[in-house]
Amino acid sequence: MTSTSQAAAAGADTPGPDDPGLSSTRVAKEAELAGRSPGQLMWMRFKRDRTGVISACIVLAFFLIAALAPVISWLYGKDPYTRYGQLRPGLLNENFYPVKPNGGIDGEFWFGLEPGLGRDVFTQLLYGIRNSLALAVIITLLSVLTAIIIGVAGGYFGGKVDYFLGRFTDLMMSFPNQLFFVAFTPVVGALLVDPRDEMPTWLRAGVLVYVMWLLGWMTLARLLRGQTLSLREREFIEAARVAGTPSGRIVRKELLPNLVTPILVQATYMLPNNVTAIAGLSFLGVGLLEPTPDWGRMFAKGAEIYQSDITYMFFPGGAMVIFILAFNLLGDSVRDAFDPKSGR
Repeated sequence: MTSTSQAAAAGADTPGPDDPGLSSTRVAKEAELAGRSPGQLMWMRFKRDRTGVISACIVLAFFLIAALAPVISWLYGKDPYTRYGQLRPGLLNENFYPVKPNGGIDGEFWFGLEPGLGRDVFTQLLYGIRNSLALAVIITLLSVLTAIIIGVAGGYFGGKVDYFLGRFTDLMMSFPNQLFFVAFTPVVGALLVDPRDEMPTWLRAGVLVYVMWLLGWMTLARLLRGQTLSLREREFIEAARVAGTPSGRIVRKELLPNLVTPILVQATYMLPNNVTAIAGLSFLGVGLLEPTPDWGRMFAKGAEIYQSDITYMFFPGGAMVIFILAFNLLGDSVRDAFDPKSGR
């Protein structure tokens, strides 16, 4: 049986709520948390999300592959334009399909050969990813900037500005995007180049960017308008107005920092959608054309020859599924990191 003196001694060794050492440790931890910015707290939450970190690594790998495609092609020793199967006998049979099994995959041609033209599939995929991501990033940036300008201006200034910008947004949203992507792209191209002449690749890419940007900013603009309408009634905005702060400074210093979350989250959903749309246009024949490598045209080629060479469809299809899935999971993780209450 424990004596009173022993219990007192044991209690003296156990730190209580008033213990100076425990209090100082708790204060230090609270001060550390209180001293972190919202961005630092978001980064801490994001690092704890294993799915988000893995998805971010996959997305980063795709962008690195796209950026380093010329270097990888040089080290690999092949390019996406040379018709190796037609230049070298024994690679394609009389029906212009790879002689070797599995689409011609071997130590020399890692992903095999393209049926018909005999080009290297690996470098075709590298440059197809590069072109699709470059166009998608440009379209996403232009769409986000347009949405910020129109959505924030309408929500902050209100009145006639909000009315006219809102009606313009409603008008643009009335166009069915996918249908008008297919219809407008050749029309805009015909206005710039004589139909008897071949449109340069850079101009065709510019037409794709213009059409998809023109019809791709409205959803984010409506979201930002609603967020801005809510924020402009908050006390810190009213205090800035009373202090005589110019409207431009209020928008830059007060509104935009509080709109980072919806902008970033929606951008992570918008970019893979643009990649898919670009591939769809090329699949339908109104996107990038031969000989420019393109993700969507590889799908179109695979759909033609899948009965004789199913391997050709596997690589572009698998790459796109992995990229879209990783980017969507990354968007979910970014949203949860900014707003823990919406956690899955």
